[in-house]
Amino acid sequence: MEMPLDPVLANLPAMPLVRGAGIESAREAIRAANVSDSARAGLYLRAGFWDEAHNLAQDIASADGSYWHAIVHRQEPDAGNASYWFRRVGAHAIFPDLATRAAQIEPSLTGSWDPYRFIDYCERASRQTGSETERRAIAIQQIEWELLFEHCSA
Repeated sequence: MEMPLDPVLANLPAMPLVRGAGIESAREAIRAANVSDSARAGLYLRAGFWDEAHNLAQDIASADGSYWHAIVHRQEPDAGNASYWFRRVGAHAIFPDLATRAAQIEPSLTGSWDPYRFIDYCERASRQTGSETERRAIAIQQIEWELLFEHCSA
């Protein structure tokens, strides 16, 4: 039985910069969702099911799968592994929009989107709990998730 995703997504908090516990109430809706594996990997990641997101993303042989895989490792945090997977992504279709929107939140990220610079930014932000830097990193990560999820759902 397919469950609608809108109520599930509406009740999920923004993803933390460093992986946390999964939101159990979302697990069944994600499993039952009529979405591509790429979109499902994103849903698992958004709901905090890091292992499920990782396992699914690593089996998706596309830039989208590599992108989800990179975010998973950025949240681990494992900057080297995240960088490896971003190299496999290449220049993703969401980068131009992400760059524009990220620069509105964090002026130091102005210019073309650089996922490696954002990995470094997230690492710094995760060591500054409650800071403006952490708030900005979470906001940008949320935009990144939304753009990638929309791209994978199209």
